[in-house]
Amino acid sequence: MSVLYTIVPLEEVLAGWQAEEKINQGREVWVEGVYMQVEPIAPGMGKVIRLIHCGLDDYLNPQLSPGAVVKY
Repeated sequence: MSVLYTIVPLEEVLAGWQAEEKINQGREVWVEGVYMQVEPIAPGMGKVIRLIHCGLDDYLNPQLSPGAVVKY
């Protein structure tokens, strides 16, 4: 349990704490043997949000880093 001492009104502190994240709007695809979540930006292209199923070396690949554009 935590205690927060602040002069900010309770409504502002708790505003948006139950809001849904935009990450749910992504699409899950396989690209070069890596299962990832992408945000579609054009037909057949997307911006990488996160890697879901991949090898450890794939995390070091700059072409698969979050924000990179991939074709699927």
